[in-house]
Amino acid sequence: DIQITMRKDGGIRVVDDGRGIPVDIHPVEGISTVELVLTKLHAGGKFGGGGYAVSGGLHGVGSSVVNALSERLDVEVRRQGAVWRQSFTIGVPDAPLQKGEGSTETGTTITFWPSREIFETVEFDYDTLRARFQQMAFLNKGLALTLHDEREVDGAEHRTEKFLYERGLVDYVEHLVKAKKTEVVNADVIAFESEDTVKKIS
Repeated sequence: DIQITMRKDGGIRVVDDGRGIPVDIHPVEGISTVELVLTKLHAGGKFGGGGYAVSGGLHGVGSSVVNALSERLDVEVRRQGAVWRQSFTIGVPDAPLQKGEGSTETGTTITFWPSREIFETVEFDYDTLRARFQQMAFLNKGLALTLHDEREVDGAEHRTEKFLYERGLVDYVEHLVKAKKTEVVNADVIAFESEDTVKKIS
């Protein structure tokens, strides 16, 4: 389950209930894996190869680039029975990862504010994010993605939309057909799936 919130102060908060980014000190880099993931390009999502049978990309370029282009980024990891926190300014750690209070939950929360000195505009467009997260939900069947907009937009109430597609691409094809309003050749979508954990494809 992933919750994305467009905050009143212009930031974006992303909360998941996954395993949480590993917090141990990386044996080669000498910094926490959280810091490594958020500061180094191409920091992989598998952390040594034992993590996932199949993955479609996790952290890598995305999070480290977001961090480098943000005037501030805060990360909170719930893992190993505790809450861990770290903050960054334009991609540079303010201090090392800190262990906080105990927690039985797992997951990661990242909140970032894009740099006004780098971007012409730091205003996020709801419809653009909505379309992107709906596509991601179609492509990751069974994954719930919820988009919240807490900003005051023309006096309108806060918006929330949840995307969850149990059949994934089948739901996507049906969505496209419905949008085009054309006559279909087959009433039912023809679909099949397979998984190979050796080749790590799905």
